[in-house]
Amino acid sequence: MSILSAENLALSFGAFDLFQGISLTIANDSKIGLIGPNGAGKTSLLLILAGLNQPSAGEVHLARGRRLGYLRQEAVDAFAARANTVYAEMLTVFADLLDRQSHLNELEARMSAGDYTEALLEEYGSLQQVFEHAGGYDYDIRIQQTLEGLGLGKPYWHTPLNHLSGGQKTRVLLARLLLEKPDLLMLDEPTNHLDIEAVEWLEHTLREWEGAVLIVSHDRFFLDNTVNTIWEMDHGAIETYSGSYSAYLLQRQERWEYYERVFNEEKARLLKEVDFIQRNWVRASTHARALGLLRRLSRDLAVVEKYGILALRSGKQWHEMGLSADRPLDVIEAVRKVNSISLSSSRPPSIRPRLAAGHTSGTIVLRANQATIGYPKHPLFTTQGVELRRGECAALIGPNGSGKTTFLKVLLGQLEPLKGQVQLGASLKIGYFAQAQDALHPENSVLDELLSHKSMQAGPARSLLAQYLFTGEDVFKPVSALSGGERARLALAILALDGANFLLLDEPTNHLDIPAREALQAVLEGFSGTILLVSHDRYLIDRLATQIWEIQDPRSAEGDPRSAGGDPRSAGGDPRSAGGDPRSAGGDPRSAGGDPRSAGGDNKLDVFRGTYREFVLRRSVAASSVQPRAQILLPPKPLVRDNSKETRQRVQSLALLEERIRQHEATIQRLSRELQRAGEAQSFEKVHQLSWQIAQSQAALDELMAEWEKVAA
Repeated sequence: MSILSAENLALSFGAFDLFQGISLTIANDSKIGLIGPNGAGKTSLLLILAGLNQPSAGEVHLARGRRLGYLRQEAVDAFAARANTVYAEMLTVFADLLDRQSHLNELEARMSAGDYTEALLEEYGSLQQVFEHAGGYDYDIRIQQTLEGLGLGKPYWHTPLNHLSGGQKTRVLLARLLLEKPDLLMLDEPTNHLDIEAVEWLEHTLREWEGAVLIVSHDRFFLDNTVNTIWEMDHGAIETYSGSYSAYLLQRQERWEYYERVFNEEKARLLKEVDFIQRNWVRASTHARALGLLRRLSRDLAVVEKYGILALRSGKQWHEMGLSADRPLDVIEAVRKVNSISLSSSRPPSIRPRLAAGHTSGTIVLRANQATIGYPKHPLFTTQGVELRRGECAALIGPNGSGKTTFLKVLLGQLEPLKGQVQLGASLKIGYFAQAQDALHPENSVLDELLSHKSMQAGPARSLLAQYLFTGEDVFKPVSALSGGERARLALAILALDGANFLLLDEPTNHLDIPAREALQAVLEGFSGTILLVSHDRYLIDRLATQIWEIQDPRSAEGDPRSAGGDPRSAGGDPRSAGGDPRSAGGDPRSAGGDPRSAGGDNKLDVFRGTYREFVLRRSVAASSVQPRAQILLPPKPLVRDNSKETRQRVQSLALLEERIRQHEATIQRLSRELQRAGEAQSFEKVHQLSWQIAQSQAALDELMAEWEKVAA
C-alpha cells in the first residue's frame, strides 16, 4: 500500500519546462534516494510532494491519516518566531505525553494524601497503561539519544533557538522530525551539516526506520547505507533503479549499453527498410510491397517520435499505444525522418584523458615521525610512524578544525611543524587541488586561465580543454560563471599541464553534484602517482585510499557519547531541571564538545593500512569489545559468550554476509516478478535478459551461502 502517489506532475517557469509527466508511488516501507545533477529539479519536486509548492500540472495524493515530515536543505529561517531552547523544542513533540504525565502526577498526589478509592485506582491504572504504551517512560531518553547522535550535546540543550547558526538549526529540525516519527520522512541533503560520526548515527537510524524515507543527497556512501531504491532525475524525467547506489551504477551501465545496442539495431533496420522502399518504389512489380513496408515504417516512426526508439522493443501492438492510423508518409519525408533519428541516451559525456604523472618520484614520498602540527601556542596533533610510498593514496580524516588543511600547508611549505620534521621524498612535483579552487582567477576566461599556467598555442590549449568537456564557446566562459563541476574540471586540466606526481587534494568534491563527483573520481582512479586526500566523501575515500590517517583525541573514547559512551542522563541530571545558559559553564556552545585546538596538542595521527571499509570494520570490532556507557544510542547485537578477537571478527563477517544474502534474495524476488510480467507481455528479449540476470544473482547467492556456511562452521 502506498503512502504517497503523484500523477503527471509538471513544473514550468514561463516557456521553460523543468520537468513534466512525472508519476511516482512511495510505498509504506520505501527507502528511496533521489539523485541527479544540480538544477534537475530535485528540491522543487520535494517541495511539491510536501505540499509546500504547487505543480504547474498534475496531482499529489497523500493517504488518509498519514503524516509527512520534510527537512529543507537549509533551515536558516526555521524557528524564527519560537523562543524555545533546543531541549524545550524537542519536548513540544511530546506535548500530549506531558499532559498525561501531569495528570498522572495529580492522581499520585491524591493517592499520597490517602485517597485510594477504587475509581481513582482504576483511572490511574488505565492512564498509566496508555502513558507507557505511548512511550511516556522513555521519551526523554529518545530526545537525548537523538540530540547526542546529531552532534547536539548537553552544551546546546539550553541554548535559545535564535542563538544557533543555520547549520545547527538544520540539525535541530532534523532531530525534531526524527522524534515525530512521520509515516514519510523526506530529507533534502541531510548530511550537509553533520560530521562523519553524526552521519553514521543517522545512517543507523534510517536503516531501522519503520516508515518510508525519501532522501536527496550527493553523499554516495550515505545512499549506499540507507536506501534500497534509486530515482535518477535528469532531462525532466525520473528513472527507477532497485538497490543501493552501487547497484544503481551497475544497472545504469547495463541500461546504457542495452539502449545503445537497441538504437544501433533498430536504426540499421529502419535504414535498410527505407533503402528498399527507395529502390523499389517506381518498379511496378515491387511497388505494392514497398508501399506496405512504407506503411509499417510510418507507424514505427510515429512510435519513435512519441515514445522513443526503445518502444519498438516493447512487444505492444501499434494500436495499443494510442496512435491513430494516419496515411503513410511520402518516401522523401520517411527518408528524412529515419536519417534524423539520433542517439539520445542519458549517458553523460566522459572525461577522456588520464591524469598522468610527469615523472616517477622516489619510493618514499612522505615521512613524518614525532612531528607536531599546528600554530604557536595552539598545537593541533602529533604524528608517529607516518609514511607514504609511491603509488599509494592516504585519506586524512578527522573533525573539522583538527588540523587537516594545516598539515597540507606544511607539505606545501607554507607552514613549519612546531616540533620534529616532515620529510618529502626525492623527485616530487606537488599538485594542489583546493576545495574551492581559490587559485582560479574569476575574471579570466577558461582558455585564458589555462594559458596563464603554461604558455602554448590556442589550438593545442583548446584541444586539451575539449578532453575535459570544454568545447566550442565554452572555452570563452568566464571562470566566475562556471559551476562547481566545471571549476573542478578546469582545475584538473591545469593539474594535467603541471605533470604533478604527488597530489594534495583538499575536499575536492565539496559543492559538486554526483555526476561531477563521478567524473573527478574516474580521473583520480587512473592517476599513477601518489595522493594525499582530505575529504568527507567516504565513497571517494573508499574507492581511492590504501591508508587511512585519522586525527583522533585519545580522550574521545571517554568523552564522545556517540562513539564511546555515557548515558545522556548521567553527569548532569534531567536537562529540563538544569538551569542557566550553557555558555556560562564553559563558553559558547559552538566551541563545546571539543575544538581540537584547545586540546593542547593531545590529538594524534593514527595510521591504518587498508581500505576505508576495512577501517570501518576494524573500528566496529573495536567498539564492540568495550562496554560503552551509552549503548542505548547504538545497541549492538548480542555477542556470543566467547568474546575473543577471532570471534568478534567472525560475528562481524557473518553479519555482513547475512546482509548481502538478504540483498541478493530481494533482487531475485524482484527480478522474478519482472520476469513474470515480461512473459505476460510476450517481451521475449526482456525475458531472456531477466533470466540471465536471475541466473547470475542465484549463482552469486549460492557463493555467499557457501561462504556463510564456511564462516559459521
